[in-house]
Amino acid sequence: MTTQEIVAKLWNLCNVLRDDGITYHQYVTELTYLLFLKMAKETDVEATIPAEYRWDELATLEGIELKSFYRRLLLDLGEKTKGRIKDIYAGANSNIDAPQNLRKLITEIDKLDWYAAKTEGLGDLYEGLLEKNANEKKSGAGQYFTPRPLVEIMVELIDPKAGERCNDPACGTFGFMIMADRHIRKTTDDYFALEDTLAEFQRTEAFSGCELVRDTHRLALMNAMLHDIQGEIMLGDTLSETGKRLRSGYDVILTNPPFGTKKGGERPTRDDLTFATSNKQLNFLQHIYLSLRADGKARAAVVLPDNVLFQDGDGQKVRAALMEKCNLHTIVRLPTGIFYAQGVKTNILFFTRSTHDADATKEVWFYDLRTNMPSFGKKTPLTREHFAAFASAYRAEDRHEAAKHDERWNVFTREEIRAKNDSLDMGLIADDSLVSYEDLPDPADSAFDAIGKLEKASALLHEVVRELQGEAKEEIV
Repeated sequence: MTTQEIVAKLWNLCNVLRDDGITYHQYVTELTYLLFLKMAKETDVEATIPAEYRWDELATLEGIELKSFYRRLLLDLGEKTKGRIKDIYAGANSNIDAPQNLRKLITEIDKLDWYAAKTEGLGDLYEGLLEKNANEKKSGAGQYFTPRPLVEIMVELIDPKAGERCNDPACGTFGFMIMADRHIRKTTDDYFALEDTLAEFQRTEAFSGCELVRDTHRLALMNAMLHDIQGEIMLGDTLSETGKRLRSGYDVILTNPPFGTKKGGERPTRDDLTFATSNKQLNFLQHIYLSLRADGKARAAVVLPDNVLFQDGDGQKVRAALMEKCNLHTIVRLPTGIFYAQGVKTNILFFTRSTHDADATKEVWFYDLRTNMPSFGKKTPLTREHFAAFASAYRAEDRHEAAKHDERWNVFTREEIRAKNDSLDMGLIADDSLVSYEDLPDPADSAFDAIGKLEKASALLHEVVRELQGEAKEEIV
């Protein structure tokens, strides 16, 4: 049985819980509680779990006794244990009301081919579940899951190395860090090619993150554990005082921070961000470039929405500061439809922190993956092949020469950008399907046009009504 088949079987079990009103996201959380216990047994690490709460004890119970035992198990594992177990079960609470449904989940999990699952990798199995959850629109989990091809290309081009400290300040289920770990393992023979102290650093300190939502934090902890990553994953808001702990000089940052504004227009509660704004992305961008080590090598790849590229006021100030402190060398204009919110237009910003805080960016290269691209979705999924030409252009020894053979590749000097009030809304191919902001009609003119059309429509409607009333009178007569 392949990992894909096991994932499909586990995912189909969510049908068992429909009568309990369990959402898809709650289902994955419930599975996490149970899978942790089962996987601990299968991998012979049950010693860290209190004997009375191990899988075999749970698997022997039925009915109300099972329900009561399971709720006590969740409470005690979250309060009376320590380390990663305590973190995973902290605040745990079951939404399963019917004991027979819980019994069904336990029975079906026991039936799975765990030998095959361990052979192919328990981490891959769990990631498969997270991806299923993210692709299910009703779950709302897409906001915590970045498409895998996008994660892969960002990690590949940033190229994290052994010994570097990597971080994701909005880590979701920890996908970027897991991919970074996998990337380094490939180049170091699964860390066996490293000295013992460096291999230990990779497992315990190299990868870290922060996640705001407790249930998502729980999934991130489980995901990291199954991939043998023991780095710190904080539960908290990066834009609060908690985030100050993350400003400690990272070598690599890979992230897709949440979109939108703070509720009620609130500013971040941190006092170390130069430009306090209600725009989350602008605050995250400040946090990221301030968190990079100022050594000329520390680098980041960040997914951000279009408004970051052109917003006035604080937006302009943040972009100017970014280009002063960092070499913002590449921006990819991503296609629409690749995230859970179909209308969101996004970009990847690649930049390297300078050794000084002045005039770091000389020119910015733009790659247009938005114009004349397919409409992505379930029928046309995003794949690595869609990034092949960009990856080639990114790595080109002479980008100016590469640009001669690829119309999607354009460059603008810092002077040209400064002349446009530091707007980075550039690099899209001129095309009839695209309308620039400068080309949009004047709002006042549009309003008058709209009023005129409404008046004409209203007059026509009145005329039709009068005719119908006249016909009705004739019929009555």
